[in-house]
Amino acid sequence: MKYMITHTTTYTYSEPASLSQNEVFLTPREIPTQKVSKNRLTIVPEPQYLKRQTDYFGNLSHIFMVQQSHNTLSMTAQSEVETMTPVAPPPDQTPSFETVAMGLEACENPSDLAAYQYVFASPLISIPPGIKDFAQVSFPPGTPVLKGAVDLMGRIFTDFTYDKSATTVDTPVEQVLAKRKGVCQDFAHFAISCLRSLGLSARYVSGYLETIPPPGKPKLIGSDASHAWISVFVPNAGWVDLDPTNNLFSGEKHICLAWGRDYGDVTPVKGVVMGGGIHTLSVKVDVSSQA
Repeated sequence: MKYMITHTTTYTYSEPASLSQNEVFLTPREIPTQKVSKNRLTIVPEPQYLKRQTDYFGNLSHIFMVQQSHNTLSMTAQSEVETMTPVAPPPDQTPSFETVAMGLEACENPSDLAAYQYVFASPLISIPPGIKDFAQVSFPPGTPVLKGAVDLMGRIFTDFTYDKSATTVDTPVEQVLAKRKGVCQDFAHFAISCLRSLGLSARYVSGYLETIPPPGKPKLIGSDASHAWISVFVPNAGWVDLDPTNNLFSGEKHICLAWGRDYGDVTPVKGVVMGGGIHTLSVKVDVSSQA
């Protein structure tokens, strides 16, 4: 599938801001199942400093600084991307999760060593009491690792309610477990915590998902949103992406922006401002398929 993605973030300040410094992750990754033909970032007002770089996890980011008085700050990323459907191994033919966990701990080959960093708790994903108990329902002894992960994904989809008002970007995993409500970020964090509690490697993926309007209804421009899902490491197969919010393997409608330990590593826009008073935030995303 070919997509045109437009992502606009605008801050409006009640008083003039004298300086804004930000890091943005708005450039889709080049991966075997995704090719990026175009990417353009427009910042208004024009920054006095702008640097494009690759972070520790291989994500592309832009760091910029606006050093003049401004009442609004707008960032628009436009990208053209072609995606292909990833091929995942049959879940019941993957190694047992115990074997995978032991192999990761032993770090006997480079791929295991690279994946091992995603076994541990991270700043936004703790492994609190009760998480392992929840996870083990999907992972009886000897369960193939991907079969267990798929079952876990299905239980989150069935047992948890999508509710935008239930959480914030800082909501901890234990609260998601208690309330069983949240959004895609919460479900991804929760699933990752469950997998890590078993010694498995799981990472957080940010991106977009094409939205299909109801039959007979036109698609509203700017009505899409950022999305989040997870990747679980499977030896000899690599990373397999799962979407707990929708209970499915990621496919050609999933567009990957960045990945890391948790949301904090790949926040689309983060930074600091001097002055500005009270600010309001507007985010508009449009994901349009191209013929």
